Amino acid sequence: MHFVEPSREVLAETLLAAGPDAPTLCKGWRTRDLAAHLYLRERKAAVGLGLIIKRLAKASDQATARLAAKLTTAEAYAKLVNTFRAGPPALSPMNIKALDESSNLIEYFVHTEDIRRAVDRWAPRALDEAYSEALWDELVKRAAILYRGVDLGIVLVRPSGPRHVAKRALVSVAIVGEPGELLMHAHGRTRHALVTFEGQPDAVALLQSAEVGL
Repeated sequence: MHFVEPSREVLAETLLAAGPDAPTLCKGWRTRDLAAHLYLRERKAAVGLGLIIKRLAKASDQATARLAAKLTTAEAYAKLVNTFRAGPPALSPMNIKALDESSNLIEYFVHTEDIRRAVDRWAPRALDEAYSEALWDELVKRAAILYRGVDLGIVLVRPSGPRHVAKRALVSVAIVGEPGELLMHAHGRTRHALVTFEGQPDAVALLQSAEVGL
């Protein structure tokens, strides 16, 4: 099943419901900044590349800030969000299904939760089982990269039983949670992920102080 299109719809609706000035879990960003980022990453290659290539990060941040600064009215914000909701331009690589899935499935889930969980009172969504499986599959593919900066072995464990060794080391910590919660932790939203830890106390403390994610 292809989950990116409904995930895009949920993210757009979450952005619209929050409005342009709501907080997010993305450091320094309000919802207008997040909306600008999502819009530009499908239309400006440098914006997307700026997340993974350090020398492009400054230009990416500047482009996002310039566009976000233009979203001064609810109408301008809603127009941009609805353009994002309509999908990428005809010639965008994101129209290739496999690339769309690998680039956006996790992106849209995490950013939806970046908005939902930035408030004091929130609850996790009840996710479709097939959707959770798809999130788990994508997490497994990139877990080693996301935890590369942690000086520990990392084992991701689902309450239903499946587990994945993300990184091997002499001392390991198991991170236990549903796929969506494990995703949030792996992408650096460690204080907003409903997970538990299994391991030596000093190892758990080291993990909780480590930099996780891209």
